[in-house]
Amino acid sequence: MEQKIRRDRNMGDNLRRLRLENDISQEKLCAELQRRGCDIGRSTYAKYEAGELNIRASVIIELRKIYACTYDDFFDGLDTSTD
Repeated sequence: MEQKIRRDRNMGDNLRRLRLENDISQEKLCAELQRRGCDIGRSTYAKYEAGELNIRASVIIELRKIYACTYDDFFDGLDTSTD
């Protein structure tokens, strides 16, 4: 039986928007994340923004602190259901 893999929603656009709003390069952001204990390289972070890789919760926690934003900012626009 063939199983179709549904593409999950990704927050890449939100990650990019937040980074650009805070005027920080991927390199500088990754250096700050590494300083905070998240072992993230620029190529990995670029995959988060491109939607090619799911981001770890520990990284989101540190990004929220860096950006001084809410968790909702990461998920903005991802809930497209009309309940």
